[in-house]
Amino acid sequence: MIKKIGLTVLMTAVLVAGVFASGQQEKKAAEDSQEEVVLKVAYPVAVDAPVADILNGYATEFKKTHPNVTIEPVYAGGYTDVKTMIQTSIDGGGDAPELAVMLATDVYDLANAQYIEPLSDLLANMEGSDAYLDDFLPVFLENSYYQDKLWSLPFQRSAVVAYYNADLFKAAGLSEPKNLQELADAAQALTVREGDSVTRWGIEWPTGWPYWVFQPLAMAFGKNIVGADDTTVYFNEPEVIDAINYYNDLSAKYQATPAGVQGTWGNVVPNFLSGNTAIIVQTSGSLSKILSNADFEVGVMGIPGKTSGSYSVPGGGNIYMTSGLSDAEKRAALDFAVFMTSPENAAQFSIATGYIATSKSAFSSDAMKAYSAEHPQVAKIKDILADAGKELAIQNLGQVRSIFHNYIQAAFNGEMTAAEAMAKAQEEADAALADFK
Repeated sequence: MIKKIGLTVLMTAVLVAGVFASGQQEKKAAEDSQEEVVLKVAYPVAVDAPVADILNGYATEFKKTHPNVTIEPVYAGGYTDVKTMIQTSIDGGGDAPELAVMLATDVYDLANAQYIEPLSDLLANMEGSDAYLDDFLPVFLENSYYQDKLWSLPFQRSAVVAYYNADLFKAAGLSEPKNLQELADAAQALTVREGDSVTRWGIEWPTGWPYWVFQPLAMAFGKNIVGADDTTVYFNEPEVIDAINYYNDLSAKYQATPAGVQGTWGNVVPNFLSGNTAIIVQTSGSLSKILSNADFEVGVMGIPGKTSGSYSVPGGGNIYMTSGLSDAEKRAALDFAVFMTSPENAAQFSIATGYIATSKSAFSSDAMKAYSAEHPQVAKIKDILADAGKELAIQNLGQVRSIFHNYIQAAFNGEMTAAEAMAKAQEEADAALADFK
């Protein structure tokens, strides 16, 4: 049985976390500067975590050591809403928030459109910057660089995982699936029907925003959908087609999941917690909510491979600095970004939200050690992340991603075969990337 963690205790820990020393040079600059600076920070709140309370707490704590800097959080629904806010403000000649938490994969589109500024020069003047950057988990920094410049800092990061109701598994004599056949068999065995009605689904795998949760499945069959560079995708590969057919078989053959596109991202966690679904594919960012509310033992795993192994991809948001800032605003923005990503705050943010701590030092902190000892799922997710593949990060991401979504959803809904859909997706994606090659 999972021991529940009081959210009040967690929030208190976040708000009173020790102030991170971001380097003597930055500290001195903040103390010496007499210029009043107001920084707006755009933040997505459509996540399973009390992020508004946390960011308000950061603003209060930061003010104590940077009295000339006022932090004004600006909240939007999700990552796409924050990006739209930045684009609309800058394109319209208005004042965009100086800092914004947006998807790490948006770096190419944001940099090409000059909505953001690189952090490289500012960090080069920060004492201890090399050690600071080296402390981040490498997988989270992969999407921070473009054209030999650093454009963002990892903050609200996650990975694709599968949660399972370990009590139901034990009652059915099942163990954690070690391959995709065992996953399908477990999902089938744990599906419960009363007449024509399903009272418990074996698995829910939401595909309303499919590329991210689909990537580990494609990798499980042997092929990621994105290449090592920023202009190559592998949509029309036999392994990808096999992965789509497997997903469809979970419904058509095993009758263990709803048919077609599952546009139910916000429903799967409540369904899991209520016992109406035995396995869900979701973000690791839901971990804290699940552990705090489940009255059963929670198992967590990566997506099992076709024959063996475990697969995942990272996800989530990074902190970006928008373009057009004054020198004083840039210094203050970097100071606050470094404060937000300090090991102390990264550890407490992870405990309070379920998002993965972004630095090695955060995992070695006393708070994280104690939490991980009580909740071994945290260490399991870190292990899953260690072998994660590259998330779909590509030039012209918005268009390429939409192409993939449109055709894979057509395949899920039976409007096209998987082979037909992916052939068209590859053709159109290659055309969308042609100017960037």
